[in-house]
Amino acid sequence: MRVKKSLCLMAVLSLASYGFSSERITYKSAKSSSSYYQMAVQIGENITKESNQSLNITIEESQGSVQNVKEVRKRKGNYNFTTPPVLVRLAKEKTAMFKNDNTQAYLNIRSLFPIPYLTMHIVVSEKSGINSFSDLEGKSLLIGKGSFGAKEAKKYVKLFGLKGKVKLVGAELSGAVSALKNGQIDGFATAGSYPAPNVIEAAASMKIKVLSMNDEEIKKTKRNKLIIPAGTYKGVNKDITTTTLPVGVYTTTSMSEDTAYKFTKAFWESKKNLEKQSIWWKAISFKNLDMFNTKLHKGALKYYKEVNASFPSRLN
Repeated sequence: MRVKKSLCLMAVLSLASYGFSSERITYKSAKSSSSYYQMAVQIGENITKESNQSLNITIEESQGSVQNVKEVRKRKGNYNFTTPPVLVRLAKEKTAMFKNDNTQAYLNIRSLFPIPYLTMHIVVSEKSGINSFSDLEGKSLLIGKGSFGAKEAKKYVKLFGLKGKVKLVGAELSGAVSALKNGQIDGFATAGSYPAPNVIEAAASMKIKVLSMNDEEIKKTKRNKLIIPAGTYKGVNKDITTTTLPVGVYTTTSMSEDTAYKFTKAFWESKKNLEKQSIWWKAISFKNLDMFNTKLHKGALKYYKEVNASFPSRLN
C-alpha cells in the first residue's frame, strides 16, 4: 500500500514538474479593442497548441507601438512585442520620441516574424458622391481618437491641401459604421489589417466606396503602396490603391535561441489554422521578411534556414 502511495505521489510530482516546465512568454500587443489585439490572442492560442503547451503565452494590452518599444528598457527574459520596423530604427538612432532614451537596450532588439500590416482605408457612402480625396471638401470624415489611423487621416488631409476644408470627427471608431449608415457622417478613416472588420460590416449593410490614392499622393505620405484586390469588400469591384505600414513581432537577445526557434516555428506551422480563423493571415508569407531592418533572432534565423526561406542578407 505504501509502495502504491509512493508511486502515485511520484506521478503527481512528475506531472506537476512537466506542467511547470513550459516556457512563459509575454506578448505585448495593442489596445484590447483593436484587430491587433485579436491577432495576438489568435497567435497565443495557436502557438500554445502547436508547441504542445511547451510555450505559455501571456497577452498584454498596450497603448501603442511606441510603448511596446520603450518597455524593452525594463523588460527581461521572454518579452515579445509588436511594432512597425520604423520605430525600431528610430529607437536605435535615438531620434524622435526616443531622443532622450538610453539606446543601449534597443540595440538588443531582434526580429521574429511579420504580421498583417496597418493598411489605411478611407471609406465613404456611395450616396455621398465622393470619388477622390479632393471630393472630401465640405464633407465630414470620422477619424477616431488617438489611433494610428486618426493621425494618418489628419496628415493626409493636410498633405492633400484639404486642411480646414473637411470636417474631422474625433468620435470613437466603434460607432463609425452606424453613423455612416444613418447619414451622420460622409465617411470614416480606419487603419488595420485588411480585410478590415469594420469595412466588411459597412459594405454588408450599405453601398460604400473605398478611396484610392494616385502615385503622387502616395509619395507625399512617405508610406508603402499596397493594392487591396477588387472584391475584397462587397460591392467594391475595383482594386484599391492605398498606403500601408509594415508590422512585425520582435523580441530581444534575452530570449534564448531554443525558445525563439520554437516560438517562430510554432507560428508558421499554425498559419493554416490562423487563416481559417481570419482571412487577413493569408496576406503574410516568407516574402514579408524583407520588411525588417533589424537582425533576426538567432533562433528565428535557425528556423528560416531550416525551411530554406528567402530573406535579405542584412537580417543575418
